[in-house]
Amino acid sequence: MRELENIHLVGMPGSGKSSVGRGLARRLGLNFADADEEIVARTGVSIATIFELEGEEGFRAREAQVLAELCARSGQVIATGGGAILRADNREVLRQRGVVVYLHASLEHLRQRTHRDTRRPLLQAGNPGVVLASLLEKREPLYRGLADIVVETGRQSVGKLALEIIAAVAHAKLWPGEGHVPALPEQPESQE
Repeated sequence: MRELENIHLVGMPGSGKSSVGRGLARRLGLNFADADEEIVARTGVSIATIFELEGEEGFRAREAQVLAELCARSGQVIATGGGAILRADNREVLRQRGVVVYLHASLEHLRQRTHRDTRRPLLQAGNPGVVLASLLEKREPLYRGLADIVVETGRQSVGKLALEIIAAVAHAKLWPGEGHVPALPEQPESQE
């Protein structure tokens, strides 16, 4: 039985999981957790350093442990790392403990958002555009297969994307309890 007590954001690097997650959590009055930030806080080193010292497999093991712990809590929005969906155990915990929202961005938008980012180790090898295209091709079926909701990201503001997610969750009646989604606090629309 699914316990839909969280909202889990999945998607490619640069799709906006962290920014949208913070805005969504703020609007819903929920806690926000970023799995990658949690890994960095626990280890005291960057993700790139973990990749360098332990390889991708070592990083993915740490990621699985952090995701399991984060998903065990309730009442939060969780931004996952882009590759979290590669492991079946991660997909299962995300599916069982929350509403999964896939933030889909076009390859062009992903390129624009990540072209100067040196914090993403997988994009540092070879041509970043080619690497992004390859990662998207491999991961897209996993994101879509896991997602309860797919939201197209582009040039919308964080606030507009948060409202779109809230509306989609409410429409799909995926949130437990009365009203199917936490009440949206009254706030003036901003251009976040």
